[in-house]
Amino acid sequence: MVTRREFLSIGAAGVAAAAAPSPGVAQTPKRGGTLTLRMWDPPHFDHILAHAYKTHVVISFTHSRLLRHRAGPAVRPGALQLEGDLAESWQQTSDTTYVFKLRRGVRFHAKPPVNGRELTADDVRYTFERILTDAGSANVSMYRSIAKVEAVDRHTVRFTLKEPFAWFLDMLANPMAGAIIARECVEKFGDLKKPEAVIGTGPYTLEAYRPNVSLTLVRNPHYFVPTLPYIERVEMLVDEDNASRIAAFLAGKYDLGWEFPGAVNRSDWVQLADTLKKRRPGLRIAEFPSNVVNDLAMRTDRPPFQDARVRQAISLAIDRQGLIDATLEGVGVVNGPVPAALSEWALPIDQLGEGARYYRYDPAEAKRLLAAAGHPGGLPGSVCFSTYGSTLLVDTMQLVLKNLKDVGIDAKLDQKEYGAYQATCRLGKFDSMVFGPLSPFLEADSFLFGQYYTDEPRNRSHVKDPVLDDLLVRQRRSTEVTARRAVIHQIQRHLARQQYYVHVPSGTYIAVWEGALKNYAPNLGFDYGGRLLAAWLDR
Repeated sequence: MVTRREFLSIGAAGVAAAAAPSPGVAQTPKRGGTLTLRMWDPPHFDHILAHAYKTHVVISFTHSRLLRHRAGPAVRPGALQLEGDLAESWQQTSDTTYVFKLRRGVRFHAKPPVNGRELTADDVRYTFERILTDAGSANVSMYRSIAKVEAVDRHTVRFTLKEPFAWFLDMLANPMAGAIIARECVEKFGDLKKPEAVIGTGPYTLEAYRPNVSLTLVRNPHYFVPTLPYIERVEMLVDEDNASRIAAFLAGKYDLGWEFPGAVNRSDWVQLADTLKKRRPGLRIAEFPSNVVNDLAMRTDRPPFQDARVRQAISLAIDRQGLIDATLEGVGVVNGPVPAALSEWALPIDQLGEGARYYRYDPAEAKRLLAAAGHPGGLPGSVCFSTYGSTLLVDTMQLVLKNLKDVGIDAKLDQKEYGAYQATCRLGKFDSMVFGPLSPFLEADSFLFGQYYTDEPRNRSHVKDPVLDDLLVRQRRSTEVTARRAVIHQIQRHLARQQYYVHVPSGTYIAVWEGALKNYAPNLGFDYGGRLLAAWLDR
């Protein structure tokens, strides 16, 4: 455990390295124990119909995917290396054909109506057909390239794509979509929203769900890797009060940081570092850039937001450095259309061409653009918002409203309960503007195609831009990385000019975990279950 001052002097890489076990020290895993996490109450449990991380985090413990991201102390945060999960092996036999060989003997949880039967290729086919055809499928954009899924035999699945899709394997590994389900559950329950329908092939089973109180997961004794998982129980406690969360963490109640993804807000960290050093001296920490981006979405299909000058004015009104200083303790990154955390694909702001000027703080220019667009006295509006239980998000929202008011945009806050927000504003059902986090996707395509392509479910700004649509499709077809990167850079420069969404800065995660939790390391994304799969408790 180091203090904030020591942390900043060492640097994130040094602390992360210090957190990893010494390569020469062999450690024997211990089986058993209970891991306690501060979590969130899911709006429901149907991950195919959910945008909500509150659902996907739970499903990462109970379900398996064809592929997954490698986890453990040797994996650098932000590195997303693919490995097999349900797939024993796979090969790309043509530009548009992928064949997966499934592990044999994989069984669903021993619960009705599936009762522990073996998973087969038909389950994979059924899962992706439901993703593609269900009217409420939340992340269908990730798999629109699929033309056909075939069960070649009991343990072989063939995907045929409509066209080359460079991100296909990455999408299969993403914990937001692709968790394999059983047809019997959908047929019995109508969907997978009820806790009784949480039946997968993952390392844990859902033993109990107490709405707004807790979830209890227990080790799946029939998991297809016989030695895993090591931890016997995972208790997920719902706690939406920040003071309560802090007190519980100081008392040693939670084994990971209480904020997503197992982190502590920097503002809390600054206040608590010395106390934590005394109260929990065994804590481990690592710092890495966040891929969670908050933005202002607008009804670009309606006045006044149809006019690019209004959108550009809103971007100029946002004091991004002020937000970093006020809410992120001065440590943060300014995001363009692709989050800065995805450094392999994101253009720095100064490389966004003529659109780069809209990322500066310039209230006078914002007022000039509003006047040129026919709003010399400013304009009214509303901002749909949900707190997500985050004090950081609330603080950011307040400052954004002030920035808008300073240039004459009188935006009234329309605050909604989380479930209502997800069912309306998150899906583009709002009158004026909406502010909140984007899903922390792991691929540049997911931040671009789903958010901007015409009529996509996650296109909550209602963008309809034929030039942009063409570019979005082109990057998906570019299997050669250099060519794909060039198209994605072109897309970012186009979006910087248009400002269909106004992004605010992201912070840097301070991931914190109990020293007794071994063989664990934090990373981006919802895959808590994957990162804890081979972890164990030395207590």
